[in-house]
Amino acid sequence: MAARDADHGSGAVRGTLALVLVLALVAGGVAVWHYDLLDRWLDDAAAPADPSTDPVAVAPPPGVEVPEVVAPPAVAAAASLTRPVAAGVVRRTLRPYLRDVDLGDHVLAEVAPLEGGPAVFTRGGGADTATPASTTKVVTTTAALLALGPDHVFTTETRLAGRRLSLVGGGDPLLERAPRDLAGRPWAYPARADLAALATETAAALAAAGVPRVRLSYDDSLFAGDGVNPAWEPDYVPDGVVSPTTALWVDEGRSPSGAGRVADPSAEAAAAFAAALATAGVRVVGEPTAAPAPDVEPLAAVDSAPLSQIVSRILDVSDNEASEVLLRHVGLAAGGDGSITAGSNAVRRSLTDAGVPWGDSVFHDGSGLSRRNRADPSTLLGVLRLAASPDHPDLRAVVTGLPVAAFTGSLTNRMDAGPPAGRGRVHAKTGTLTGVRSLAGIATTPDGTVLAFVLMADRIAGDLQVQAQTDLDSAAAALGACDCGR
Repeated sequence: MAARDADHGSGAVRGTLALVLVLALVAGGVAVWHYDLLDRWLDDAAAPADPSTDPVAVAPPPGVEVPEVVAPPAVAAAASLTRPVAAGVVRRTLRPYLRDVDLGDHVLAEVAPLEGGPAVFTRGGGADTATPASTTKVVTTTAALLALGPDHVFTTETRLAGRRLSLVGGGDPLLERAPRDLAGRPWAYPARADLAALATETAAALAAAGVPRVRLSYDDSLFAGDGVNPAWEPDYVPDGVVSPTTALWVDEGRSPSGAGRVADPSAEAAAAFAAALATAGVRVVGEPTAAPAPDVEPLAAVDSAPLSQIVSRILDVSDNEASEVLLRHVGLAAGGDGSITAGSNAVRRSLTDAGVPWGDSVFHDGSGLSRRNRADPSTLLGVLRLAASPDHPDLRAVVTGLPVAAFTGSLTNRMDAGPPAGRGRVHAKTGTLTGVRSLAGIATTPDGTVLAFVLMADRIAGDLQVQAQTDLDSAAAALGACDCGR
């Protein structure tokens, strides 16, 4: 059986509670972190919140506890925040965890102050790389924000030529069949566009035009090439690890029951739209067919959530399908053809142009499912620093969207015990494949120093997966508890 990405959906119920971290600039631009979530939860006078636009302003769902330890607010003295990091202390802090035999014989790591300067700890080096697994999503989402901007939306529309109605996919990664009731469900953030709303709008436009019935076609030609990445394991798609990537799908290519994935997501979306049109009072003649859309003005349209919110969702729950869609969009934005190759090339080009060291890193997909991906720790650390830089505020969703230890997303049930305890102090993207564990993120020390770190192990024995994950979690948590200043 092929290796699976266990990050996807981990802790999704509590995990997508969008804990927002605000990156402040103090003492001449030093990056520090402040949580405002506790204040919101404890403020009885706060106005009622709209969970679709302000998910962190609502009360925590049943069973979710406020973290006992959180990173300190951004009020510490500038002197403590700018204190140099002692490399020897960092080395001694990490050594007992990274030397554990459970991790196997190939462990890479790099730690550096988030705001800049040389690394204070490295393990491995030169041309050495490791399989990054889902930490790849940090790379993909950063490149997408660079290419498109945080406010970009993806539009799904209908076009009419005579009595031929075309459903045109715009590559909305989170398009749904029907609206969700977000009341009291902040983990459903962000709000999604849906085909039911598009059908209602389309039906009204058809009625105004005096068109009572239509033949439906669909156009998913925005993306090019195969929907199944050749760098994935052969059974990923038949076994339902990931959906084929298309520019038109609903529920990320899942079946109506949500129990599995469909072989043709575009055709499934068209069938769902035909049913929604019928509910809205439009007679659809025959079955939907694939055909190029006419070059006319849209009849109706629905927009996705802004890209910044989609990025936060992807990183929080490690969404494989949405990551693959963003990879195609990066290729399109760079003037490519929306293919896997165009996307991968554009990701590298945009990030290296922005100053990220690339080394021998190679990414064959957007999600990290490919075992052929290779990442230099310096590349992942460079992406984190770029996203946190005050020179790039449009990338902030990458760092604010990282899962929070023992609290959100794929870290919901991790680093919740100690010592050391990383609860609230570590924010990191997880990576999980069989034999592979990785973390890439930030750790806030007790004095407010923010460290960027990358930890990777990709030769873990089959019976040591859990132990190895615990080792890396403990290493990250130890950074958060470290008195690393000189």
